Amino acid sequence: MSPNEHFDQLLSRPGPLLALAPMQDVTDLEFWRLVARYGGADVYYTEYFRVHPDSHLEKPILASVTENPTGRPVIAQMIGNDIPSLVRSAKELQQHAVAGIDLNLGCPAPIVYRKCAGGGLLRDVPRIDGILGALREAVSVKFTVKTRLGFDDTETIDALLPLFVKHGVDLLTIHGRTVTQMYREGVRYDLIGAAAAELPCPVLANGNIGSHLDAEAVTRQTGVRGHMLGRGAIRNPWLFEQIRQHFQGAPVLKPSAAQRLAYVEELYETVTMPNTREIDQVNRIKKHLNFFGPELTRPDEFLHEMRRCTTRHAILDVCKRHFED
Repeated sequence: MSPNEHFDQLLSRPGPLLALAPMQDVTDLEFWRLVARYGGADVYYTEYFRVHPDSHLEKPILASVTENPTGRPVIAQMIGNDIPSLVRSAKELQQHAVAGIDLNLGCPAPIVYRKCAGGGLLRDVPRIDGILGALREAVSVKFTVKTRLGFDDTETIDALLPLFVKHGVDLLTIHGRTVTQMYREGVRYDLIGAAAAELPCPVLANGNIGSHLDAEAVTRQTGVRGHMLGRGAIRNPWLFEQIRQHFQGAPVLKPSAAQRLAYVEELYETVTMPNTREIDQVNRIKKHLNFFGPELTRPDEFLHEMRRCTTRHAILDVCKRHFED
C-alpha cells in the first residue's frame, strides 16, 4: 500500500482523523518515535522545509520521511514564497515516501513572516493564488495546506477559500487564530466550521485542542473531519489514543502522576543529546515543558520553577511535585 493509499484508508475510517502538528525543533524524528509508542497520530507532518532559490532538503527533517518509525503516513511541509523553488522542492520530496505535500501559510514567527513566508503570505493573496496553482500542477500525491485565518484580520480566510477550491487542495488545516494573535485566547472555531461547510475537501481544526472533550466539542461545533494536535500532544502523548477511545465509547485512559513523570523522563532522553553538558540538555527539555502548564493546578508556579532549573534531577523534581499536586 502506498503512503497516499494509506492516507485515503485512514480518511475513510469512522472517527476523527488525528494529525501531529509540525512544530519546528520540537516534533522531529525522535519525538515521532516517542509519541508513536503512546498510540500516536494517524498522520504526521514534518517540520517545515525552508524553501528558497539556494535551498536543499534539510537532512534531519528528511530523515523523518526516510526513517519514518511510526507506520503511519507522512506529509512533508514546505515554507517559502519563491514559486520555482517550491515546485522544485515538491518534486524532490515526492521522490520519497510521502503521502502529501503541505504548504505552510500560518507560521507566526516574526523571522518568518517578515520574509513574506508562512503567515506572512496571508498579506499577499494574489501570490498565494500563483503558488497554489503551480504546486497543484507539480504535486501528484495529496496537496494540503495549513493556514491561519489571516495576518491581522479574520476576513482573509474568506478570500482564500475560493482559491483552495479552484486549485483542488485535497485537505486543509485551519488554525483558528490570526498570525498577530500568535497563541493567545480566542480561537475562532465558528470560522473553522464555516470553512468546513463550504469546502469540498476535508478540514482539520487546529488550536487549543487539549483533551478528548475538547475534540468532541470542536467536532460538534465545526463538523470538521479531524484535528491537528500540537502543544496538547507534547504535554500529553496519550491524547491521540484518548480521543479515539472517547469517540469509540470506550473507557478513556487517565495516566497517573507516576506515568506522566515516566513520560517526562523518556522525553528527556529522547530530545537531549548524550555527551553534551547537562545545562544544555536541561535547556533543551524546557522547550517542551513550556507546554505543560495548562494541565497543572498551579501552571504559573510550575513554569517559574521549571525555567530556573539547571540539572536533570531538579527539573524532574519540579515535575514530580506538580504532577502529584
